[in-house]
Amino acid sequence: MLTGPISDFIRHLAAEKRHSPRTCDAYQRDLTRLATWLWQEGGGEWRVVSGHDVRRYVATLNREGLSGRSIARHLSSARRFYQFLLRERLVTDNPALDIRAPKSGRRLPRVTDVDQLNHLLDASPDDPLEMRDLCMFELMYSSGLRLSELAGLNLDAVDLKGGEVRVLGKGSKERVLPVGRKALKAIRCWLPVRSGLASEQEPALFVSRRGDRLSHRSIQSRLNRWGLKKGADQKLHPHMLRHSFASHMLESSGDLRAVQELLGHADIATTQVYTHLDFQHLARVYDQSHPRARRHRYDGSERKEMNTGE
Repeated sequence: MLTGPISDFIRHLAAEKRHSPRTCDAYQRDLTRLATWLWQEGGGEWRVVSGHDVRRYVATLNREGLSGRSIARHLSSARRFYQFLLRERLVTDNPALDIRAPKSGRRLPRVTDVDQLNHLLDASPDDPLEMRDLCMFELMYSSGLRLSELAGLNLDAVDLKGGEVRVLGKGSKERVLPVGRKALKAIRCWLPVRSGLASEQEPALFVSRRGDRLSHRSIQSRLNRWGLKKGADQKLHPHMLRHSFASHMLESSGDLRAVQELLGHADIATTQVYTHLDFQHLARVYDQSHPRARRHRYDGSERKEMNTGE
């Protein structure tokens, strides 16, 4: 009784909204979990679910240890699902509409410092597959790619001459990003190896030893392996490279809008999470750059401009 509308909703997301399989899978997991809970609580139809039921479900998720952010995602899935049910005239209201998740502390992104990243990326690959791995990690850090964006890259997405890569981000939004010198060199080293693994019909830039597109899980596993083998002092994961890219770019430039564009964030508030990471650096940039804050050096000493009235 409860699972049929979920299947219809997922087909709606895939066919009409053009959501990715990963997004559809996430919605299905969230809604199946809700449906299972409702069934265990004696509910048999979506139209009889009340706001009180949704609050009880939120309390259950909270007791099970889910963070406020995860609960908010479950609520978002429920709200969107009920919007679909309203459109299909299967319910008369949206019981999740005014329910909010409990607040939790904002988890700050973990980053790797520049020196350690240089050490890891300057390490020499020991075999052809490690040449691929180094190329992936250089490109991810060079251009701030998401894991899904890296895994989805095709050969024709890279412009070696122009030093650019074209990626398909969230919401199927395309953006063109610069690629650094080290990453371009790594790509040029990988391409001859790739041609010996993949058929001419395979479009993927990064392939497995079998010649097919490398999976998300494989990329995660290879990055962790690289870190362990090359001496990282913390466990590496793909998003850490993206976080490090954002933090290091913001630290060097102080240009929040530019970093937002490079990351492909729709809302600048998402990018602002990185500003806490090096506020002291931004304060130094302000002191050195603002015309009313600049300091002058005389004979190696510093003093602020003073208006003597003369």
